[in-house]
Amino acid sequence: MISYLLLFSSAFLAATILPFYSEVLLYALLRDGGDPWILVAVATLGNTLGAVVNWVLGLYILKFQNKRWFYFSHKQIEKAQAWFQRYGVWSLLLAWLPLGGDALTLIAGIMRVKFWPFLLLVGIGKGLRYIFVVYVAGWV
Repeated sequence: MISYLLLFSSAFLAATILPFYSEVLLYALLRDGGDPWILVAVATLGNTLGAVVNWVLGLYILKFQNKRWFYFSHKQIEKAQAWFQRYGVWSLLLAWLPLGGDALTLIAGIMRVKFWPFLLLVGIGKGLRYIFVVYVAGWV
């Protein structure tokens, strides 16, 4: 039970803006004989809920854009919004990417993507990533 909680937590943290990698723990739990489908479900749930945190942050982040401590420039935000408008909501299937995936979920919040399509697309992408990890772990 503790191992599932650790996997959930690491997957959750990995989806936020904090640098964290849940695949290593998933692999270790697989190697120790954990049920692959339960591990995929736990990791996907944690990682998707972490992405929801980014989406919620995106909903409110622009209220702070005129503060001196605000991290992003107006130009960066405009560029990200233009990119998202160009590729659309389907780009959320790529939210699992190590570089840019977390930013994509934040941008989705800024762009006011509806919650259910966001959750579905992000969940599918992240689930497929963990299934791939399980598949590769079977080769190793």
